[in-house]
Amino acid sequence: MRDLARLPKAHLHVHLESTVRWSTLRDLDPGLDRGRPDSTPGGFAFHGFRAFADHNAAIRHSLRTATDFTRVAREFCENQAADGVRYAEVTFTAASHGERLGDLAMPLEAVLDGLAAGASAGIECRVILDHSRRRSVDRAWRTLELARKHAGDGVVGIGLAGDEDHSMAPFADVLDAARDAGLHLVHHAGETRGPASIREALDVGHAERLGHGIRVLEDPELVREVRERGVALEVCPSSNVALGLVAAVADHPLPRLRAAGLAVTLSTDIPNLAGVTLTEEYARVRAAFGDDDAALAALSLAGVEASFADAATKARLRAGIADWLAAPPQVAMSTKRE
Repeated sequence: MRDLARLPKAHLHVHLESTVRWSTLRDLDPGLDRGRPDSTPGGFAFHGFRAFADHNAAIRHSLRTATDFTRVAREFCENQAADGVRYAEVTFTAASHGERLGDLAMPLEAVLDGLAAGASAGIECRVILDHSRRRSVDRAWRTLELARKHAGDGVVGIGLAGDEDHSMAPFADVLDAARDAGLHLVHHAGETRGPASIREALDVGHAERLGHGIRVLEDPELVREVRERGVALEVCPSSNVALGLVAAVADHPLPRLRAAGLAVTLSTDIPNLAGVTLTEEYARVRAAFGDDDAALAALSLAGVEASFADAATKARLRAGIADWLAAPPQVAMSTKRE
């Protein structure tokens, strides 16, 4: 078996605020270091989405200054590059931080500075701005304003996240405007709720990819439509386990999603809370489902094809994946988290 840390990977579903190193968190707010997830097998376990959101909110509030945001963005690049990620689309809740800190522009500009600095590690990063369905339409418009302003600086799209009990309908005008502005649209759907949530993401949200989307299998007609439209799923098995949506990685519907002919990509979502790197996520899939190197390379390639990277970047990543698969197996590298 080849070393998965050396497999060039695209990471499409990962929240910046859920990647903060535990050593950095101790510096930012010592009271929030509740233990490293790698000290507990499988990371944290949450009793429902709300418990996770409350815990994550505490981490988010530890980010207060431009230096904080720049630091975590730069360290994100360093960690991802060391893990074999060559391209990432990192999700960031910019307007929420901006409103909290009284400076709408600062958090995103600081993050973009950190990503630019981190590029020297050998990774290309883009940003997707997300907005909680629980929050105001006015804030969603401010998210769109930020995305438009920084579309030439690395922001590639926007999306709705958060509790799927809240409808996308109030945000329809914002999402129409984002589409008309040429921004990509990626929404969390089909994670905690079923096909109706996915249908709304497609019809109201103009979704080009689905964050999670794992419950699409509950509606065969929707499976057909998602497949024919080429809407990729950003599947995050360890996150689904941590949030109690799936009992164990071995019980995850990932094999059935692939068997249905859907475009399936692999991501971590909340790596510091789920206690997993992207390489470890691939390793868990290998162990749970017996995937050989060709199948894992195909997962990586699906991430490349579903990404919003430019043609040259995609070509480079495709070539790297082909080279990995053509090479003889290597001695595994360490993937220990900080």
